[in-house]
Amino acid sequence: MDFSMSPEIEAVRDMVSRFMANEVVPVMEGFEARQEFPRELIRKAGEAGLYGAVFPESVGGSDMGYTAAVVIIEEMSRQEVRFTSCNNQQGGTCPQAIYLAGTPDQVKKYVPNLLAGKTIGMMSLSETDSGSDALIAMKTFAKRDGNVYRINGQKMWASIANETDVGILMAKTDRDAGAKGVTAFIVEPKKYPGFTAKPVDLLGMSKSFRTNAVYLDDFVVPVENRLGEEGEGAKIIMRALQPGRLNVAAKCLGLAQACFEEAVRYANERTVRQQPLGRYQMIQDSIAEMATAIEASRTLVYRAAWAMDNDQPSNRIASIAKYHASQTCKMCADKAQQIFGGYGLAREYRVSWYRVYADMLYNGEGSANVQKILIAEDALGYKQADRHHGKTGLRDIRQHDVAAQTT
Repeated sequence: MDFSMSPEIEAVRDMVSRFMANEVVPVMEGFEARQEFPRELIRKAGEAGLYGAVFPESVGGSDMGYTAAVVIIEEMSRQEVRFTSCNNQQGGTCPQAIYLAGTPDQVKKYVPNLLAGKTIGMMSLSETDSGSDALIAMKTFAKRDGNVYRINGQKMWASIANETDVGILMAKTDRDAGAKGVTAFIVEPKKYPGFTAKPVDLLGMSKSFRTNAVYLDDFVVPVENRLGEEGEGAKIIMRALQPGRLNVAAKCLGLAQACFEEAVRYANERTVRQQPLGRYQMIQDSIAEMATAIEASRTLVYRAAWAMDNDQPSNRIASIAKYHASQTCKMCADKAQQIFGGYGLAREYRVSWYRVYADMLYNGEGSANVQKILIAEDALGYKQADRHHGKTGLRDIRQHDVAAQTT
């Protein structure tokens, strides 16, 4: 088995490292201090190809695949995890959902600008009274009114919804059909009335990239912006969440590596009783555990990316990778903070807020408990995790070039 990366992938990692070091890291604290959304930085990232690795060149992607996407996200998260807050919106679940189920016209209209960072995306599924049962418990309702739908309800945890130009929003079109009554819509909040996003104040998290409560009051969505048919929203979002989990797993991996590097640096610089902190065995124990867990997580995350690149069943392995990487990330953030001691709580040290992001990523794109249920039910033979592979009727980004189709 060959674990080496191709020269092309390594070149991508080097490019991302330079981009982050030169364009993002030096200015990110300034954006945070001003509580300003870095729209121009996102455009630069789009121009550099940071969001389009899995998409064909015809829509502005690089067609390099999921392994390249993982490498990109891992390196971005390692250097500045806050800046990865829009990766799913720009290159993950939002444009992927459109590509999977949209008409050729919809794909051509929306996907290239999202990948280029020219428009800001959004994915809105969760609600105030729902979590892992979001599809079944959904209360937001879309009623057709001639050539438009009017959507009423409230959404929760909608990342950068206060800045979005175009996004995916899920709503019921049949209240009595459970998950089968959910429909996906391409929404344009700045173009149509009835959409209000209010940032939620989260302790220790970015003031530039905000998560939001969204209030929908007869929010207008043209019928032509429906994604797929009525009632197909569940299969669209569940399919889009597979690569979404991989994206979050890669963020966890990058943040775990950042925690590890900070801990190693501090353990070598800080002296106690006239010798480096790293000379003490209890510190070495933590460093060893971090290093081992990161390597194990990296193998799982890259294995999931390989499966997606090769059209192999990937729901189970993506869930395992996300679960393991999120556990590793939390552990590394905790141990790094312990190694720093009291300084681990000081805002001037990045480890002070790394832990908050580790907690957030632990729940993002399905909490650890949700992943464990999926993994366990597959292992026990109750519900095969990959039972829908190749059977959804949706496109495969790696196999179908939508932009080459005629409308």
